[in-house]
Amino acid sequence: MEESALLTTTRSEAIVPAAPLIETARRVLFFVAFRLLILAITVVVAVYLTILIANMGGYVDQIRRAEIREIVAQVMLADPYFRSLPPEARARVQQELVRQWEQYFGLDQPFLLRSVIYLRDALLLNLGRSYQISSDTGSRQVRLILLERLPPTLLLLSTSNILIFFLTLWAGLALSRRYGHFFDRLVIGLAPLSSGPAWFYGVFLILIFAALLRWLPFGGMVDVPPPPDAPGYALSLLRHLILPTLALTLSNFFVNAYANRTFFLIYAGEDYVEMARAKGLKGREIERRYILRPTLPNILTSFAIVLITSWTGAPILERVFNWPGLGRVIYEAIGLTDTPVIVGATVIFAYLLALTVLILDILYAIVDPRVRVGGPGIEQGAP
Repeated sequence: MEESALLTTTRSEAIVPAAPLIETARRVLFFVAFRLLILAITVVVAVYLTILIANMGGYVDQIRRAEIREIVAQVMLADPYFRSLPPEARARVQQELVRQWEQYFGLDQPFLLRSVIYLRDALLLNLGRSYQISSDTGSRQVRLILLERLPPTLLLLSTSNILIFFLTLWAGLALSRRYGHFFDRLVIGLAPLSSGPAWFYGVFLILIFAALLRWLPFGGMVDVPPPPDAPGYALSLLRHLILPTLALTLSNFFVNAYANRTFFLIYAGEDYVEMARAKGLKGREIERRYILRPTLPNILTSFAIVLITSWTGAPILERVFNWPGLGRVIYEAIGLTDTPVIVGATVIFAYLLALTVLILDILYAIVDPRVRVGGPGIEQGAP
């Protein structure tokens, strides 16, 4: 009897832990589904607002129709065949060509209807064609335009942003150890330099290192003509990458290092850190266990935002350095009211940002034991 009772109790105890696992899995699935729903609604609203703003509420349609009529008139004026037609026939042909182009771009439909179609196509990544047309090439697909200009932007901004992120993280931690010393006061004093944009420093760097010293090129991505061999091409690319990277670093380093230093100092003053020091733990171990670990969610967030912003480009900086990136394309598209390019770049960034937020929410629960996925939030207490 005792053995049977013991066996029954053991089996019951072995079965009980399955309930918390099922409950945890249910909460995780509910959390992910809820976050996906919220992010999906946010993306839809953001993309539709972009469509309305980029089209100026439909006013861009009038501009586009006028541009189509002007381009068709120029093409017919330059063609001897059209010039030889009688005025009535030439007018009919011109109206037909204008109608075809308007139908091609969907301008023959009401704007509200087309805005919903734009939204559907944008969410499905059917980005369509650019509004910029010419007599010989017509218009290019937005997907090809973005894919062509995205690699240079990722090369420049990812390299610069990742370099700045780790440099400022290391500098902030080092300065927090030497609070009040010379370099700490130096960084605090130089922090206002980050108020200047990167292109502002880029102009001075070009004047010094390209115009005066002639050590580095004025701009561009590679030499013209490009070196035929791979090592020469890589070296040329590296030389052209130095000045814009340095401009971005000067614009962001001091203020980010100062912010990280202050952030680490706040955590270094917590009671549990003072208790760890009283126990005789070494400084490096205190930083790793009691300063860096609690700040890991914030560090992950900053790093993710750094990577995401690399997709947006730096329009003015790319123009200053003649860098063939995505920022220049978006800048030109805004100036030319090229709605498909603007919407295409926005919807890709919206998807990436929503995916990043979802991944960060899950990572928070992994790296921070205070966070309960699907629960009421962050539990209070020391890490």
